[in-house]
Amino acid sequence: MINLKNKIIVVVGGNGLLGKEFVKQIRENEGIAINADINLDSDLDKHIFECDITDENSIRNLIESVVNKFGRIDGWINTAYPRTADWGDRIDNIDFDSFRKNVDMHMNGYFIASKLAIDAMLPNQKGSLINIASIYGVVGPDFTIYEGTKMSNSVTYAAIKGGIVNFTRFLASYYGGNGIRVNTVSPGGIFDNQPEPFLSNYNKKVPLKRMGTPQDIAPGVVYLLSDAANYVTGQNLIIDGGWTCI
Repeated sequence: MINLKNKIIVVVGGNGLLGKEFVKQIRENEGIAINADINLDSDLDKHIFECDITDENSIRNLIESVVNKFGRIDGWINTAYPRTADWGDRIDNIDFDSFRKNVDMHMNGYFIASKLAIDAMLPNQKGSLINIASIYGVVGPDFTIYEGTKMSNSVTYAAIKGGIVNFTRFLASYYGGNGIRVNTVSPGGIFDNQPEPFLSNYNKKVPLKRMGTPQDIAPGVVYLLSDAANYVTGQNLIIDGGWTCI
């Protein structure tokens, strides 16, 4: 039942750590994945398109081009990760301008992309939109996992991802009568060559005793895009190895 054959699915942030795997698994499930990201050459014959989620006109151009080429949009994933250079600094070092700029780029980018993507789905009265959030949009951070490293947890990230989770619920409620399903996927920590002290601290806290991988997250995304999830909307699918269960 989980098949994406001929579905036109846009992945905004398709060159990212998670986005690349989303694109790959959509294509493996016979979907047509449009990799939309910054610094790409726009060529829809190759299923790639340049898009900056912080720029409304860039998003509009992407949507208009995809609809003109393929006739519709069946699925949309917001997984872009725009951020400032001070991202991840301790809250003591984050000034208001930085906080506001990150919210504008990330949270507000997801807002306008979601709104415009859903507008493109409405004529067909069907579609699936997924926003990528995080466990830190659901629970507070455990700062002990950063001991022995220079790493910290971003207050801006928590605010943005928490907002995205409930924004998604709003969209699901508002557009459900139009056949549009809107869900969130909240990954736990994803392995990306973090320092050994962090990995050790993190793994001790997770029931499955390891960090996640993009390959762990993508199948949940594929499911929510598929017709097997036709009665699933407004949900936050947490894929975290059990982090939030204890």
